[in-house]
Amino acid sequence: MKGVWWAIAIAGVALGLAWIDGESGLRPWWALRADLERTEARIEALRLEVVSLEAQTGDLQDDPFLVERAIREGLEYARPGETIVRLAPRGAANARIP
Repeated sequence: MKGVWWAIAIAGVALGLAWIDGESGLRPWWALRADLERTEARIEALRLEVVSLEAQTGDLQDDPFLVERAIREGLEYARPGETIVRLAPRGAANARIP
């Protein structure tokens, strides 16, 4: 019976030391687990973005008009004689219009 109490005491001391140790104890381990979960969530979001971008790339390869549109909108190019008109987003206040 005395050996059981010694085992419980040693386990309690070990658990206490693991809790107190700031560099390799339980608290840093929990922090690392939380960081790992956040990182895995970000990786999954980036994977979904890659799939979306790959789908857009496929569309651009199949349709030359989409390529032209992407170039013109992204780089704000216009053909000679064309005028680019930019509209303000809905709800945006314009100081020039009362």
